[in-house]
Amino acid sequence: MKSEQRRAFALGFALLAIGAAVLVLGLGVGSTGFESIFAAWNDPVAMQIVRDIRMPRTLGAWLAGALLGLAGAVAQGLFRNPLADPYLLGSASGASLGVAAALWAFGASPASTQWAVRLGMTGAAFVGAVVAVMLTLLLARGVQQTLRLLLAGVIVGVVLGAVKDLIAIASTDILQAMQAFMLGSTGLVGWSACAVMSLLALVCVLLGWALAPVLDGLALGESTASSLGLPLGAMRAALVAVLALATGAAVAQTGLIAFVGLAAPHLVRSAVKTTHARLIPLSSAMGGLLLMSADLLARWLIAPQELPVGVLTAVLGGSYLLWLMHRRAAKGGAR
Repeated sequence: MKSEQRRAFALGFALLAIGAAVLVLGLGVGSTGFESIFAAWNDPVAMQIVRDIRMPRTLGAWLAGALLGLAGAVAQGLFRNPLADPYLLGSASGASLGVAAALWAFGASPASTQWAVRLGMTGAAFVGAVVAVMLTLLLARGVQQTLRLLLAGVIVGVVLGAVKDLIAIASTDILQAMQAFMLGSTGLVGWSACAVMSLLALVCVLLGWALAPVLDGLALGESTASSLGLPLGAMRAALVAVLALATGAAVAQTGLIAFVGLAAPHLVRSAVKTTHARLIPLSSAMGGLLLMSADLLARWLIAPQELPVGVLTAVLGGSYLLWLMHRRAAKGGAR
């Protein structure tokens, strides 16, 4: 047990150290590729770019990835399925519908710098994600049955996605703006978004850590968890709330980012075997590192052009999962 604890602490330290190094690199990546951040000390304009654009964007990418990594760990423990991701309860479709409705109402693009419009878009995405989860809970008649909850989330996601498509078809001028949200981007993350995500990430990590024994109990089966005296109904509802809050906060600020919440817990479990009390913060750190690294690559690969970070995470995350499936199939064949 002590060796597992040491490995978990070593992994956490490594993730934070590498994350700090990538954060510094992110401050030096601009429209022309890598630039020296030391030159900014003698140039007020360059310093303002680093302080007000690159730093909050890079830090915001880490925070959004941390929220998605945490949500992925909670979702996989709650549903007892290693392929569960944070969007299973319909939050992604709800957020997309909220953004489509806001765009239709405002007639504006997410690229707008007007604070009222931007705040409206962010709030609409968050409210849409939360409403979708509430509809899932209503359809599933609570959180008592995990399978019913999962199926309800799929149904809600499909229905809300269809409504979003109808709005987009009826108002074709929002299609380009919707595409930007669907592909995911950290380009509009500022210091206010970082403050919101920091607060919510802290709350979600603390709640997830406190509820970790429930996830450990569920891993042994619901009957075993009940025999341990755990109030499964109330605690499962609290886990769903953490999942919805973390996912909604990330999606509201960055759009739909694929595979980060799915891959982060997998990578942690492949490096160290540990309980959910350590898996949740480690998955947060891993998710933050993954999305921050993907954001850096998205800015650098084809500079001065920029790749949508959601596309990059989908390609890298999908490739990782395909490799993982191939490796497991090879091991099964060898037996």
